[in-house]
Amino acid sequence: MTSTITPGSFGRRTNKVALRLCVVGLLASSLNNVCVVAFSFQTGGFQQLQQQRCIDTQETAQRDIYTLQQWAPSVGIQSLDGLQLMQTPINQYTNLDGQDASMVYTGQQMLPKGTTLMQVPQNLCFCSTKLGKELGGNLEATENALNQFPEAAERLPLFRLMVKVLTEVEQGQSNYQPWLNSLPRRFYNGVAMTQDCFECLPPYASYLSRKERDTFTSFASVLRNGYLELSQETMNDDALIQWAYNIALTRHQKVLSQNGQIEKKIAPFVDMINHSASPNAAIQYDLMGNCRVVTTTDVAPNSEILVSYGDSVNPTPIFAQFGFLVDDAPSIFCKAVHLQPQITALGLEHGRLLFDVSTGEVSSQVWDLFLYSLLLENNEVENAQAFHTACATRDESTKQAYHGHYFAYTLNSLKQFVDGTINEIDMLSNKASSYDAYTHPRVPMILAHNDLVKSTFQKVQGNLNVMG
Repeated sequence: MTSTITPGSFGRRTNKVALRLCVVGLLASSLNNVCVVAFSFQTGGFQQLQQQRCIDTQETAQRDIYTLQQWAPSVGIQSLDGLQLMQTPINQYTNLDGQDASMVYTGQQMLPKGTTLMQVPQNLCFCSTKLGKELGGNLEATENALNQFPEAAERLPLFRLMVKVLTEVEQGQSNYQPWLNSLPRRFYNGVAMTQDCFECLPPYASYLSRKERDTFTSFASVLRNGYLELSQETMNDDALIQWAYNIALTRHQKVLSQNGQIEKKIAPFVDMINHSASPNAAIQYDLMGNCRVVTTTDVAPNSEILVSYGDSVNPTPIFAQFGFLVDDAPSIFCKAVHLQPQITALGLEHGRLLFDVSTGEVSSQVWDLFLYSLLLENNEVENAQAFHTACATRDESTKQAYHGHYFAYTLNSLKQFVDGTINEIDMLSNKASSYDAYTHPRVPMILAHNDLVKSTFQKVQGNLNVMG
């Protein structure tokens, strides 16, 4: 039985061919089971353990997108007629291995804003709150150990999703096998990077990527306390634990529950929708926990369905978390991480300290930051305080008076920073280019990131040079 959504109403239809294909696909995907083999000291030889995993999680394993699309309607996931998963062309920003897919509307009529594209019943969704009860008391003991790490409360829902993925993979006959087998095996984000990778990134990207890696390391350490009912083979498998963490990290949505607590959820099949700085759809959850995808703009035929994964005006956090570049980002953070104390003092956020990717225009907040830093650096305490007050009270006339008086100095400081950053990126990219891409598969994505930063800074450089 195949469930579909028609514009404005839900309906069901029978598709015996699709059902037969689904069965064939499920049988084919079951061949990917991985038998765990261990050495027995009692027999002096190798024996096959009872433990079997429902999928192969090695980086070289192929994703099975086809079976996922057949599985979804068979478990109650409803989707609009004409909504299909299609292979995404290889590109340097989002799809290095050619295995990614995109959700495309192939129907013949325009979809109006507010159209429901997909629905996933709550019983299929992973929910961090429900997992607290499902995984039992041993989970609570493990989570108590997690409290020793920074930002534990915020990360706790993510930990539960990771554990859920591991428990499903351990099962030889998981109901989620077709979905699990459709997921990426190789990631390019901070969690998957090595020390060599970190050393090829500019400071801001390196810091965010290291932070993601450190969080995973703390999760893996807590997981191995032994409280959870996971096999020793799983506990000892670094690659499997990292993969499960990356699935949780890159496939979830953050939701505010009815009692005001943060929940993290994964809706299988919906998680295949890609990101854009200009999305045309949104993922929503109702009070029962059912997930649906709704268009936020009119959608023309043969359009990819896109949602937002985060703040696209500052794409580096998305790069560190998800391992791809936002190729349509309008701007990037100015990368002035050395001025973080001044950023904090002025109450600014990275998402406001921007360079325009297309034009190289510098946001007014960046000029404020560099002027304030100059005043502090030159011990002009009274002027620094007065300028700080003007920024806090949004006294634009006072701010402009200071900018007019110190413009030449602020311009010179900003030019030195931009010139230095370009030179630094050249050195970092040269180092990355010296690595073998086979042993360092994240290098192409790192180089693409560095190229994006460099090209933007070069446009800024050109604008600043024209100013004086």
